[in-house]
Amino acid sequence: MLLLSERQQKLAQFLSKLIKIAEEFNVAVVITNQVVSDPGGGAMFAVDPKKPIGGHIMAHASTTRLYLRKGRGEQRVCKIYDSPNLPESECIYQLSKGGICDAKD
Repeated sequence: MLLLSERQQKLAQFLSKLIKIAEEFNVAVVITNQVVSDPGGGAMFAVDPKKPIGGHIMAHASTTRLYLRKGRGEQRVCKIYDSPNLPESECIYQLSKGGICDAKD
């Protein structure tokens, strides 16, 4: 079993390779990350006390970070919460048989 520092090194190497591929071929790379409940992270004050498990390595390797969550009913919410050129904002959308569409009230 790998130690935490060894896993972090391997993750950093992998992300570095993805960044090089994205730059060389001018393509977007989409990375997903799992979130976990953070009971000690100020849960009394946070609306959604979850944190990404990838840590700072994932954060530093990402240019724009989006947080996707379920909204009311069939609605979903996409929040831009870290981007060098986009303001923090949210949009509400729905998934349909035809793909992503505007949310219906």
